[in-house]
Amino acid sequence: MFEWFDRRFPTQLVARRNLSRTKVRSALACLGIVIGVIAIASLGMFGAALRTQATQNLGEIGNQVVISPDRSEGVESLTGRDVRTIERAADGQTVLPVKSNVSTITVGRQQSRVQLYGMERPAQTYAARVGTIPDPLRSGALVGSSLAEDLDIGVGSTIEVDGNTYRVRAVLEEGDAFNPVSPDSAVILPERAIPESGYDNVIVVAETGEAANATAQAVRDSLNDREPRVTVFELSSITDQISQFFTVLNQFLIGIGSISLLVAGVSILNVMLMSTVERREEIGVMRAVGYQKRQILKIMLAEAILLGVVGGIAGALISLGAGMIIHQVLLDNALLAFRPEVLVYLPVALGFGVATSAISGLYPAWKAANERPVEALRN
Repeated sequence: MFEWFDRRFPTQLVARRNLSRTKVRSALACLGIVIGVIAIASLGMFGAALRTQATQNLGEIGNQVVISPDRSEGVESLTGRDVRTIERAADGQTVLPVKSNVSTITVGRQQSRVQLYGMERPAQTYAARVGTIPDPLRSGALVGSSLAEDLDIGVGSTIEVDGNTYRVRAVLEEGDAFNPVSPDSAVILPERAIPESGYDNVIVVAETGEAANATAQAVRDSLNDREPRVTVFELSSITDQISQFFTVLNQFLIGIGSISLLVAGVSILNVMLMSTVERREEIGVMRAVGYQKRQILKIMLAEAILLGVVGGIAGALISLGAGMIIHQVLLDNALLAFRPEVLVYLPVALGFGVATSAISGLYPAWKAANERPVEALRN
């Protein structure tokens, strides 16, 4: 490969031979580029992995809308008519009315004050860690994961609520922390078990985040047209804010990594300047036998760029391995490092490395090209 490259680009042949004369110094300069490229690419891939992990932990909340009565306007609960209006606005999306109450439950000899939710179809939005969620929920109870752990409740256990006994049908998966209707420390009962006539929340589960946004706007237009009646909480807004945060974090991490490349650039500048001084007589001979300034400039600049290319490629390959390790540790799947939004950091880092090398080599190349042959040979 090098032979074909050398025949096609003779300037690069001279540059490569010159660098081979000072192998240790060139290797150290190249190592600086390797470290800088690894810093930029690995930190960028680390930020991308963190963003993916956060998105996965948030689950599917981006397609949910939670509608609550606007208590600041004196609306204490949502009526059946409000629910029907929301169903029309949702246009075929899943609508889950929720009643709520706070009561004391008894499990064996233990008592605890907990949040109660009354729902007809909790399986539409929650998942069971143990057991099965009936659809619809006509009897029995569902217990949140935190409450089940605290009170040692399992599937088949019995709990007493307001004088009524319920058998636990399922222990729920841990819910989303951002969801105002989180079941982790709550008990879900059939809707008729909650005596209140109105609903405290209505959850809309849309197919996509875009559909959720459209539903939220339609609900506002329908129920808040004349006067404020409901508050609409779009969980997709949280995911958008988190995505923006990690975008800024990635830029910050890449900025930190760029400092390593600046240090590497200084190292290359030093190497090229020393090379110019040491080869002053050689450069004078080249000028005396007919080499033009432009040719000397190209040779010296090619040396700097060659250091950047070799160091950049080596750094990119090492960064890919580091990215796989990062994704294996954080996401338990090393192959996620090959996603386009992750791999993009490799050419970005490589480009930074080559550009830094080229910029660092400009002044030494200019200095060498403008060396007077007579003065160079005299010294």
